[in-house]
Amino acid sequence: MASQYQLVMRTGPTPGTTFALEDGQITIGRDPSSTVAINDSEMSRHHARLNLQGGKFVLEDMGSTNGTMVNGKRITGPHVLKPGEMISFGEQIVLMYEVLTFDPDATIASVRPQAQASNIPPYQPPVAPPPPPRQAYAGQVPPGPVPMAAAPPVVQLSAKRYSLPIVLGVSALVILCACGSFFWWVDATYRWCTFFPFMAGCG
Repeated sequence: MASQYQLVMRTGPTPGTTFALEDGQITIGRDPSSTVAINDSEMSRHHARLNLQGGKFVLEDMGSTNGTMVNGKRITGPHVLKPGEMISFGEQIVLMYEVLTFDPDATIASVRPQAQASNIPPYQPPVAPPPPPRQAYAGQVPPGPVPMAAAPPVVQLSAKRYSLPIVLGVSALVILCACGSFFWWVDATYRWCTFFPFMAGCG
């Protein structure tokens, strides 16, 4: 198993930048000739250095102005780095030390040749189902005119529902007219005592 060492800038001028540690001795600083050159005012021209010893990198500060810290603690002498440790230069520049392992002798799996037999169909990769339709969200503008909702059907009420009240009303009106006509005829012919003998003055 081979190892690959690198520094990844977490915070600083170019976050996400990876510095591969390929030499046995690495210099870190603001000077362009440094192996890891970081152009920032918090960096000294020759800030720190890394030495590969026994398969591990040892970090040393080179008398920088702002100092070198590992996991928030300032180092005063050589420090053997462990994978995942954070190296700080000043207050704003933070690099993470990473060790990647891989097997250079790993073989690549070969693709199985296509079956020669006529009765064995060739392998067909599965077809992915179509993606579901996008869900509308609040504030989304529809791509086209919004269809109008169908108007509710007009309920036609049966005429039988209103026939009974009409018949009752007409009947009551006819009865009132008949009673009125009868009393008018009785009064006009002076026949009150004939139809109502119990009235006063009919004795």
